[in-house]
Amino acid sequence: MAVAKKKSSSKKPNPGVKKVEYIGSPTQSITPFLMFNANIEEVAKFYKSIFKKSKFLVVNPTQAEFILNGQKFFAFNGGPGFQFSWGVSFMISVETQKEVDYYWNGLLADGGKESMCGWLQDKFGMWWQVTPKILLQLISHPDPEKAERAQEAMLKMRKIDIAALKAAVA
Repeated sequence: MAVAKKKSSSKKPNPGVKKVEYIGSPTQSITPFLMFNANIEEVAKFYKSIFKKSKFLVVNPTQAEFILNGQKFFAFNGGPGFQFSWGVSFMISVETQKEVDYYWNGLLADGGKESMCGWLQDKFGMWWQVTPKILLQLISHPDPEKAERAQEAMLKMRKIDIAALKAAVA
């Protein structure tokens, strides 16, 4: 059986450039569909004011399609029969205390409510978790005693305090 030879390209590879290969789905196949009891244009504008990497695709008072930090959402004004619970929330992964404070304060603006362990509910009723990556590392620390101390510290917090978490495991 004859094997076909691959055509060689006339271009020589650039040794200073790494080839990037995309692994996974080239398009997002799951989009959160959120039913609010609110003017959706106001909802979308509120989130766009907080998430710097955001974009409106479709926005009007009854429906919107938008992107927040790379995540696509569809929102619809479904009326008073629709309410959110903390059984479904969106986790924002951050690196620094400055980022924790930024998202925490932004999402609480104009009527949001604090909860425990980095959870909050925004003024539209949506639940969020503002989670520094170090929190997840510390509560799953290989040393079980350190992991337990990190978890105990977290359970006493509303907004996550990175310095207090680090002190708890030191």
